[in-house]
Amino acid sequence: MQVRKMPTHITQIEDTEHQRTVLRVEGEMMLDDALLLERIASDIQTDLDTYVTIDLSDLDLLDSESAAVLRRLDSRLGFRIEGIETFLQKAVSAAEKRAGG
Repeated sequence: MQVRKMPTHITQIEDTEHQRTVLRVEGEMMLDDALLLERIASDIQTDLDTYVTIDLSDLDLLDSESAAVLRRLDSRLGFRIEGIETFLQKAVSAAEKRAGG
C-alpha cells in the first residue's frame, strides 16, 4: 500500500457582513499544517484587528497532534472553530463505507 499525503489548502475569506476573516481549511491537516494555521490566524488577528474563524468543513483528515493545536486555538486563544460536525460526519461515513456497511 502506498500512502500519499494530500496537501492542505488554507483560503482566506473576508466576511464583511459579519466583520470577520474566515480561514477555510481543505485537505489533510498534520502538525506542521496546524502550526502554520495557528501562525496565520494569529498574524491576521493582530495585523487586521479582526475576529478569525477557522472553517474545517472541507477537511478530509486531522491527526491527533493537529487536534491539540486546534483545541488551543479555540480554548486559549479565542479563535472560533466551525465545520467540525461536517468533518466528523464525513469521517464516520468513510469508515462505514470501508467496513462495508
